[in-house]
Amino acid sequence: MTLSFDDEGTRAMERTYTTPDVVRQRAQTLALLAPAPGERILDVGSGPGFLLAQLAEAVGSGGAVRGLDPSPSMNAVATARCAALPQVEVVQGGAERLPFADGEFDAVVSTQVYEYVADIAGAFAEVARVLRPGGRVLVLDTDWDSVVWAVTDRERHRRVMEAWDAHLVDPHLPVSLARRLTEAGLSVTGQQVIPILNVSPDPDTFSVHILRTIATYVRDRLPAGEADAWQEDVLGGDYLFSINRYCVLAYRPAAASPAS
Repeated sequence: MTLSFDDEGTRAMERTYTTPDVVRQRAQTLALLAPAPGERILDVGSGPGFLLAQLAEAVGSGGAVRGLDPSPSMNAVATARCAALPQVEVVQGGAERLPFADGEFDAVVSTQVYEYVADIAGAFAEVARVLRPGGRVLVLDTDWDSVVWAVTDRERHRRVMEAWDAHLVDPHLPVSLARRLTEAGLSVTGQQVIPILNVSPDPDTFSVHILRTIATYVRDRLPAGEADAWQEDVLGGDYLFSINRYCVLAYRPAAASPAS
């Protein structure tokens, strides 16, 4: 079962997105996408709208930014965040079927979304369809095998992370991202890792936020008390956390049609 974002979940995610770790990740994502004034950009899985607002500032009043997310709660927060930016529109929907015209966008961006999507081939074909010839896409997702956490009970940690994997359709999607984009008719131009490293359990770090989310998710999927014992283990000794976010940049060739 994947994560759901009701009002409480949306508030928790919004707090995570304000941590310095994710703020830096967003800045690196923007630098890789390189939005330009006047461009039309789609954010697939726009969440609470932080990236939407920054994209809107980059494209200016002559551009357009569209956010797409299946969560009404997330969309309400994103709409409120971008209320003063008329070039932004937030639409409810999923990645498998994009409610936009062929060739409508100069760029598509998506962060931490496609690992939740069952029909990756169809979703990437949709990206190719809505991109103009020469348009680009930046996809960022996590391979959860890249997580390093300092714990004393490695076997319990393995059980927790295996239970956490169940919240995703594919917890190891980055391994095949470039190939899947290529199969959709797109040309991959670059791949990059954005790491997050935390060396203390500061409450304003990504790792402490995700620690609580993981413990809450796995609590009913493991023997009683195991999730809490794991959380105490993580916080009780030497602290170190790292994770890799994998970015793939591709474009729709000008002389080729999108995959059907």
